[in-house]
Amino acid sequence: MRVAVIGCGRWGSLITWYLDKIGHEVTLYGRASSPHMQRFLQERRNDLLELPESVSLSTQIDCVRGAEVVVISIPSQSLRGVAGQLGAMGIRDKIIVLCMKGIEIESGKRLSEVAREGLDPSCSIAVWLGPGHVQEFYAGVPNCMVIDSEDEAVKTLLVDRFSSSLIRFYYGEDMIGNEIGAAAKNVIGIAAGALDGLGLRTLKGALMSRGTREIARLIEAMGGNPFSAYGLCHLGDYEATVFSPYSHNRRFGELLVKGEKYDKLAEGYYTADALVRLGRKYGVELPICEVVYRTLYESADPKTEITGLFERPIKSEFWKEA
Repeated sequence: MRVAVIGCGRWGSLITWYLDKIGHEVTLYGRASSPHMQRFLQERRNDLLELPESVSLSTQIDCVRGAEVVVISIPSQSLRGVAGQLGAMGIRDKIIVLCMKGIEIESGKRLSEVAREGLDPSCSIAVWLGPGHVQEFYAGVPNCMVIDSEDEAVKTLLVDRFSSSLIRFYYGEDMIGNEIGAAAKNVIGIAAGALDGLGLRTLKGALMSRGTREIARLIEAMGGNPFSAYGLCHLGDYEATVFSPYSHNRRFGELLVKGEKYDKLAEGYYTADALVRLGRKYGVELPICEVVYRTLYESADPKTEITGLFERPIKSEFWKEA
């Protein structure tokens, strides 16, 4: 299968390496001005992995024309621009796979919805979600992930062609739940990092339990299956997000409460804003997401905010609005 990958960051480069490894014909696209792409062109490597000679490199986005599948792995808030660019180029009849987690802040739309608005209607859209870190996959550590799409034939094709002994894919059954759950886990990751920074690691169990519960309620209110929050898109991704030293969101939260800067992308920063807006739109209480939002955007004291969670009215554990 001919695949073009848009995005030469850590995840885009890992996807490129992985799909080449399992036998696909892969081209990696990155902007000529990108330091990541410049290094790949010069050394065929970054700080995490090396790309074999079998991988083609391009700084021309029209390289996607020859691909059957176009994988997009870029910051979530940049998707609308890239999708619009592909649409304006007249790209048609492609399978577009979104390997990214987030929600568009201004619109509150899921990334598949954003992509659909920019792409030609003849293109099929899928999402590739779930746990795993570049360092671990590249070292041969396996994991499970999920691929979902409204197009059943496309979903089946991708799962069958992309599965291997390194990544076991499952067929997703809920685009709303999978996309919201995947985006929200980054916000929980920031909260987990804050607990690390405050020396409150023992609260991570409660964070995982209550975090999953509130995201399940939001998914249900939006028309999805609440059980998706307990799958690979969200709860199944917690180890890689809540505990892993490789998690950008966890590290961001930890340094935030310590008053230190973090210079890498933490998608949960933007997602916290989007989730709070969605919670208000759908009338769903999201106490953990609200705490993260106030800490990030209103300079609230994280320890005071955590104390406030303990002072909320007592409810049954699985009460629908708890």
